[in-house]
Amino acid sequence: MKNNLFIALEGIDGSGKSTQVKLLTDNLKNAGHKVYYTFEPTDSPVGSVIRNIFKSRIEADNRVIAGLFVADRLDHLLNKTDGILKKLEEGYTVITDRYYFSSYAYQGAHMSLDWVIEANSLSADLLRPDINIYIDISPEISMKRLNNGRSYMEIYENIENLRKVKETYLRAFNKLKSEENIYITDGNREPDVIAADIWNEVSKMKSIEK
Repeated sequence: MKNNLFIALEGIDGSGKSTQVKLLTDNLKNAGHKVYYTFEPTDSPVGSVIRNIFKSRIEADNRVIAGLFVADRLDHLLNKTDGILKKLEEGYTVITDRYYFSSYAYQGAHMSLDWVIEANSLSADLLRPDINIYIDISPEISMKRLNNGRSYMEIYENIENLRKVKETYLRAFNKLKSEENIYITDGNREPDVIAADIWNEVSKMKSIEK
């Protein structure tokens, strides 16, 4: 029986993923897991290029961004020092803030969703999350939270794009529902209420000690 998990948290910008990662990490540690937290884009050289594109320091076509994410994700999985697969082999439960569903949603909003899914198929074949947790908020709430907490906006952080991204998330979930374990939670509630729902779902999994 598998004794650790790979968990991906997903959502549009401002959905509260960082808060839920912390709360889920605390619950997992209390259940006896050692937890490794990670994120995408990574802080690798490829991930740094992506972040510079997001901050408008570098200009790039959406197809280029999609390709960069493919490369960054493969290194995220396969890096021999701190890759996800290595951490799982070491017995960690791994939580990632974004995985390939983020690519499906954010790049698939501007190009062929099927192409983005196919481009990430090697990552999906290497490792699918035990559970994909999507924190569902409206684009309007997203923008309100971003405006309250940011001094600048990244390239995808506008209301029109976030509407497209949310719609594409839902299209991707529907397309892949037979292949992926997807849990959608209402992110418009208080963080502790959301955390309780997430923990209730995660704790159903075989590797969680009661």
